[in-house]
Amino acid sequence: MCGIVGYIGKRDVAPLLLEGLQRLEYRGYDSAGIVVTSPKTPGLKMVKAKGRVRDLEVKVPARFKGTTGIAHTRWATHGAPSDANAHPHMSADQKVAVVHNGIIDNAADLRRKLEADGVEFLSETDTEVLTHLIARSQAEKLEDKVRQVVRLIEGTYGIAVLHADFPDRIVVARNGSPVVLGIGEKEMFVASDIAALVTHTRQIVTLDDGEMATLKADDFRTYTTEGTRTTAEPTTVEWEAESYDMGGHDTYMHKEIHEQADAVDRVLRGRIDERFSTVHLGGLNLDAREARRIRRVKILGCGTSYHAGMIGAQMIEELARIPADAEPASEFRYRNAVVDPDTLYVAVSQSGETYDVLAAVQELKRKGARVLGVVNVVGSAIAREADGGIYVHAGPEVCVVSTKCFTNTTVAFALLALHLGRTRDLSVRDGKRIIEGLRRLPAQITEILAQEEEIRKLAESYADARSMLFIGRVRGYPVAREASLKLKEVSYIHAEAYPASELKHGPLALIEPALPTVAIVPDDDLLEKNRAALEEIKAREGRILAVAHRHQEKADETVIVPKNEDELDPILMGIPLQLLAYHTAKALGRDIDKPRNLAKSVTVE
Repeated sequence: MCGIVGYIGKRDVAPLLLEGLQRLEYRGYDSAGIVVTSPKTPGLKMVKAKGRVRDLEVKVPARFKGTTGIAHTRWATHGAPSDANAHPHMSADQKVAVVHNGIIDNAADLRRKLEADGVEFLSETDTEVLTHLIARSQAEKLEDKVRQVVRLIEGTYGIAVLHADFPDRIVVARNGSPVVLGIGEKEMFVASDIAALVTHTRQIVTLDDGEMATLKADDFRTYTTEGTRTTAEPTTVEWEAESYDMGGHDTYMHKEIHEQADAVDRVLRGRIDERFSTVHLGGLNLDAREARRIRRVKILGCGTSYHAGMIGAQMIEELARIPADAEPASEFRYRNAVVDPDTLYVAVSQSGETYDVLAAVQELKRKGARVLGVVNVVGSAIAREADGGIYVHAGPEVCVVSTKCFTNTTVAFALLALHLGRTRDLSVRDGKRIIEGLRRLPAQITEILAQEEEIRKLAESYADARSMLFIGRVRGYPVAREASLKLKEVSYIHAEAYPASELKHGPLALIEPALPTVAIVPDDDLLEKNRAALEEIKAREGRILAVAHRHQEKADETVIVPKNEDELDPILMGIPLQLLAYHTAKALGRDIDKPRNLAKSVTVE
């Protein structure tokens, strides 16, 4: 949520910044703004607009020249969306401009003190306090001005600062919100996400919390908020700029659903160990002796990552016979949980920057726990904080609604479960069975996606529903939860997920012809139990869509999914329900890639 882009060099900066903002539109936002300057023409020029980047672009005048600038897309926290509340924010003397991602917890106190000193605020935002504090600093250097101010504030921030008296530099700082530097040829970039940088450079430096940087056209340096120099070596981004293009699809969501077979192939590539019927996961930094000492696994994530963790916990219990469970990171970090030295903690985040997950990781590390990360973005905050982990290699995921990253995360958990199982009591025969199942996944995903036209017709027939119920039992329940979330996120139809075994304990009261039920019915040892749930719904005239391995007589419609190993079936059973959510939203005319009120990377509480 929110996006930062900055540039310093010799090129005309406004077009570069606007292009960068467009590449960050998927993060979710309600307004945008840009400020530019140049050593040859000192002074700051700013344009802001409520609405989309295109609304900002039409307001930028033809003669809006500069070679240094910062820009921002805002997702409202303090103050409603408006031109005045849009970033950048400028000081009263128009010398300081700031863009900011995050939330300043003590902004109200700072604002009151500034107002008592006669400062007049032009916005309702927490960010504006930064501009006035920096402008009022008596320090001689811009770096020192910014350093003084960030030591006064509490909360999270990723900021970029311009000062009319220092037109040869941009100063940036990070605490809990991503800041990435892009290293060019006699030009430098900064952004909150590498998506804004890959068109121009693949050499990046990711700042740590408590770290700042000064960017000049031909150089950069990093240091702590205390002023101590730090060493930052650029790394090469593996994703090409073309990965962020729509590739002939109408939406990024549709593109990313159809990329899943290739994405799963990537997460498996080079990790299968045929000789010992296991997998290579060198990034875990966990040897066999340490793995055997694990007595429990606790998985932490938010939203879709939490649901992937639920599937992962079941696979770990089944294959490794280690007690495992998943919990929302946003709850775990506040409940003063008992941290056990024999528990392995696994933090899950597509972006690797999800604030609640990152805060939970930091608290666990403070208490001496071993933490693994399961993330998609190399070099992200959680990847750097964790003791080891697994990259899921899904590739860039632009749509706010996660699809391919969810699937790849569940496959990554299958690899982890297999690895832990083979260091313990999982037989060679079962290891081979799971490996063969993993190898079948890409082709089976392609087989599911070939049913898109039939699923589209089903979706259109359900699009007038005001609410839907999703049910599943044991392996099917996390699939039902994720499918329910997908439908809510992208179509805005109310949806609820329940264990099928809980129908009699309340939800059965809701069943009627106007409430469709989507039932996850895998062909496993619970098949007859699941069929009994369908009988209960049908007896009350409920409409049923089954996702199953064979036709279900009690269902009004059945989507057939190819059978894999029982433990791996949940990976496949959610994919047709991604298509169901997509085509339902399309039938309703929703903004599929940018659902209302949501953001891709949730970097505030």
